[in-house]
Amino acid sequence: MTKDNVNTDPYKEAGVDINAGNRLVKAIKTIAETTTSGSVLNAIGGFGAMYELPRSLKNPVLVSGTDGVGTKLHIAVKMGYHKSIGIDLVAMSVNDIITQGATPLFFLDYFSCGQLDSEVAKDVIEGVANGCVTANCSLIGGETAEMPGMYKGKEYDLAGFAVGIVEKADIITGKEISQGDVLIGIPSSGLHSNGFSMIHHILKKTNQSLSSTLSGSTLGEILLEPTRIYVKSILNLKSRISIKGVAHITGGGLIENVPRILPQGVLAKIDLTTWEMPEIFHWISKNGNIDISQMLRIFNCGVGMVVAVSESDVDMALKSLGEDTKHPFVIGDIRNKSKDDSQLVFQN
Repeated sequence: MTKDNVNTDPYKEAGVDINAGNRLVKAIKTIAETTTSGSVLNAIGGFGAMYELPRSLKNPVLVSGTDGVGTKLHIAVKMGYHKSIGIDLVAMSVNDIITQGATPLFFLDYFSCGQLDSEVAKDVIEGVANGCVTANCSLIGGETAEMPGMYKGKEYDLAGFAVGIVEKADIITGKEISQGDVLIGIPSSGLHSNGFSMIHHILKKTNQSLSSTLSGSTLGEILLEPTRIYVKSILNLKSRISIKGVAHITGGGLIENVPRILPQGVLAKIDLTTWEMPEIFHWISKNGNIDISQMLRIFNCGVGMVVAVSESDVDMALKSLGEDTKHPFVIGDIRNKSKDDSQLVFQN
């Protein structure tokens, strides 16, 4: 064996800074501690994370969800701002599991990159922790993978996994939705994390800069607005009334997501005049030459959640949701469906 071979640092030769990884692990442990509850039985760093289930439920059911933030990540990289993208990651999973009435318990994340930038990764994980605090769940583990050659330059990818719990008798299924029920829309905070492939196409086609202004902010800032987390709003409402159904308006927009909660024999009629789409959606429609039907299929168009309640519970629902979100509104109602009817119709 030659002297040169003895002194070769295989990590350095592969472009991996192992010290950056060690520094990041220490930072993550500190960040995760801000989200920890008494049910977390071990600190981050073990081979498996342990969480003690609450004993207050008679027939507990675990509800899980996993998601990423897609090509919104490219906007974060171009803007050089990574502090909110972790909130998006948490939101996309916890907003899914609360549609069935589950209280989020814990969250795990996966961060992969070509070459680890510990400051960028720390910003991302801090965002994840902030999202967990808002969702009242614990960040109990994750994985940071450095894969030179898989990702170019400063590119990275994210995925997350959330687990919640609900009493079996209290699961929100949508099965009880019936004629005369009312649909309530809860505003989104912007695009959330869907439709960004179309956004990138529009930016390239129009040659517009992320630094251009719209509604008093830069386009980049508007696009990076983190996904609203609806956990507190839905759980507070659930404690006051019987919620019949909840639809999370993600990829597929209102057109594809509202029918997912409807039983056979009914349709949802949505009145498009009941809310004003935020300016960013008008910008997308104009610059992308996208008509309203396609907008409603690709984007949330300003509606992050749709909640189905009995007509007698509408006032309480609006009052309760208004405590945690700005301006919930009646968006439509439920009607009987004929054989040839679509399950979702729009009124202009």
